[in-house]
Amino acid sequence: MAPLSEATSTTPSEVPPGGTDSRGKPWYWVPSLYFAEGIPNVIVVTVSVIMFKKLGISNTKIALYTSWLYLPWVIKPFWSPLVELVRTKRWWIVSMQLLIGAGLAGVGLTLPSDNFLQYSLVFLWLLAFSSATHDIAADGFYMLGLSEHDQTWFVGIRSTFYRAAMITGQGLLVILAGNLEGPLGIASAWAMTFYIAAGFFLALAAYHGVSLPKPALDQPRRTTEGGDFLSESLETFAAFFRKKEIISILAFLLLYRFAEAQLAKMASPFLLDKRSLGGLELGTTEVGVVYGTVGIAMLTLGGILGGLAAAQKGLRFWLWGMAFAINLPNVVYVFLAYAQPESLAAVNLAVVLEQFGYGFGFTAYMLFSLYISKGKHETAHYALCTGFMALGMMLPGMAAGWIQERLGYQHFFLWVMLCTIPSFVACWFITVDASFGRREDAEQAA
Repeated sequence: MAPLSEATSTTPSEVPPGGTDSRGKPWYWVPSLYFAEGIPNVIVVTVSVIMFKKLGISNTKIALYTSWLYLPWVIKPFWSPLVELVRTKRWWIVSMQLLIGAGLAGVGLTLPSDNFLQYSLVFLWLLAFSSATHDIAADGFYMLGLSEHDQTWFVGIRSTFYRAAMITGQGLLVILAGNLEGPLGIASAWAMTFYIAAGFFLALAAYHGVSLPKPALDQPRRTTEGGDFLSESLETFAAFFRKKEIISILAFLLLYRFAEAQLAKMASPFLLDKRSLGGLELGTTEVGVVYGTVGIAMLTLGGILGGLAAAQKGLRFWLWGMAFAINLPNVVYVFLAYAQPESLAAVNLAVVLEQFGYGFGFTAYMLFSLYISKGKHETAHYALCTGFMALGMMLPGMAAGWIQERLGYQHFFLWVMLCTIPSFVACWFITVDASFGRREDAEQAA
């Protein structure tokens, strides 16, 4: 899901005196823009884990280093004003896509070297910061480049293409690397995969340089009616922490995904590791199929059904059911670790249950973020919620590899089940209006 950046003070439907309303045709750029937004995110967060595992990096280092890559998404609300103050959002989008392409090529260039871990992490950091900045610009441009009616209509389209990017990154790119590992070797196979992704992004930058419209309102913002822009931004952040029950709010944002943050870092290494080490010893291509196609499909289905369920009864009614859905299916990894089934169908079924539960349960998180963001600074406060969401994934994920290597996969997944308790405790202390989540609120989350 793509976090929102802070909107400008002028509504997208307004055109300043003497300006022109050059929005272009949304189908020419909305799908490709949100496809471009999803690809680098899934590469940094998920694909890098699989790549480093195949290249022989320990689980401790994989979890620690790739979790640090969440940091740009954690702190992006703090540099989002820069995107408002400098150049146009259109310029930022094209520029960041060029940087993302350069970052992908840089990763590919470093993989065959002896010190590939250090060098590739430098380029992955470039990729992460460019991607987070691209998110800010793209979501802001979406509100400027579309009429209010089209913004509503294209919400589902942007979500669909973002998820298609997840399938492409976590599925097709991993499958491609797996198929190339035989003829090229592991390092060269992943390098070639990153070169292909880089070429695709350079083509996207060229395409968006032509296809993106030039809205009259897409101009650098220097002042606001209320005074200095920086002062207003600081007040926006301060207002978030003055919210009623802020301690309970922060606990929920940081702990609702506490177990899942650790599971997510070790799921792919578990599937790839040798059976003698407690893993399932699947091939790279098989992991791409399991997580990138079947898993993402069930994640999407769970999210859709979660939105529909909340639309009928509201968030308060479904909160506990969604908390159980996002946590309890983790028990399938306990089964996989102890049984170590050889059947790929059994592994797929387990991942189907876990990903469907995650998709359904994650709806509660997004709806709660919408709920606490309502008010004067809605968009900025929602961006802060996504920052805390990234922090809640980063901190537990950093330790996951170290814990797993000391406990083994069987006991690690039992530990993950124990870590579901903070999620339920956090749910106990939050307050939600009975009506919230119905109709349009649930539709936004879905």
